[in-house]
Amino acid sequence: AGTKETAFISAVTAAGLVHSVTRWCSAGNVTECSCDVTLRHGGSASEGWHWGGCSDDIHYGMAFSRKFLDVPFKNMTGKSGSGLVAMNLHNNEAGRQAVAKLMSVDCRCHGVSGSCAVKTCWKTMSSFEKIGQFLKDKYENSIQISDRLKKKLRRKEKSQRKIPIGKEDLLYVNKSPNYCVEDQKLGIPGTQGRECNRTSQGPEGCNLLCCGRGYNTHVVRQVERCECKFVWCCYVRCRRCESMTDVHTCK
Repeated sequence: AGTKETAFISAVTAAGLVHSVTRWCSAGNVTECSCDVTLRHGGSASEGWHWGGCSDDIHYGMAFSRKFLDVPFKNMTGKSGSGLVAMNLHNNEAGRQAVAKLMSVDCRCHGVSGSCAVKTCWKTMSSFEKIGQFLKDKYENSIQISDRLKKKLRRKEKSQRKIPIGKEDLLYVNKSPNYCVEDQKLGIPGTQGRECNRTSQGPEGCNLLCCGRGYNTHVVRQVERCECKFVWCCYVRCRRCESMTDVHTCK
């Protein structure tokens, strides 16, 4: 607990709740909310645009996420966990702030012959893939905080304590264990025997997934139905095709 991975999970969970609830609101699937009505009758007529359409109302989504995820932490009693509670609340909020930060404005043009003399604009959330990538970047640059649990969160590195902690930063207390090696006590399966992609440079690639230990290659024979044709009437006739595939597993 308290690692950068758990910080990332907290942030993604909070962001996902905001994103899902807000989408439901905009789609009219929730009676307590709808589109963002605060933008109505706004815009700039002199610049040829005005607010319209259905702007995503993340205010309700943010409030719902805080109530659902934060209240259980705030109800925890005891001073011993106050620092961890503050850290978890911060990481939850970092996820929500990612959704708010990546809001964008979409517009539709109106005018003669497709001209853009007048535009109707509305606010919309980014795709969750984009939000996830933003949080992934924050995960890779997460900040270790002091394990001396206090209500005020502060960096572990004394030389950096004057640098403020941003509300979008992800925080952790404990360094991550070695996920490459099996640890039954921590529930870590390790990566030995995992199938990997020899040509990929991503997380599924053998170089990364095998943690530098290398990989074994073995040939697997696959048999499947192929060249299927419909025969009147009424059945499908297929051939049996065999192929040989190289499979790579981590040492």
